[in-house]
Amino acid sequence: MQYMAAILIARAKEVRDDGSIIEVVIWEVPESIFPSKHRYKYRLYYGASGICRVRYDNERGKGDHRHYGDQEKDYNFSTLEQLLADFEQDVNEWSNL
Repeated sequence: MQYMAAILIARAKEVRDDGSIIEVVIWEVPESIFPSKHRYKYRLYYGASGICRVRYDNERGKGDHRHYGDQEKDYNFSTLEQLLADFEQDVNEWSNL
């Protein structure tokens, strides 16, 4: 069996003046992470003072999902561009609360 390594697509971390943190990590993986149908493994995080405010991620058995405050819901992944746009929108909404 041939092993194919994951490829890092994006890794960025921003600590804002108010102490909040935005972190984006995206990998292209050789096979989809079940039950996701795409070949990306990702974690997009926004939080402050150790409290997660917004997070998008996918994990084996759970698939694509979104955390917004205390709520967790399935996320309908379409493209990386849309994922990043949805995350940015949620961060901006939360920042304006």
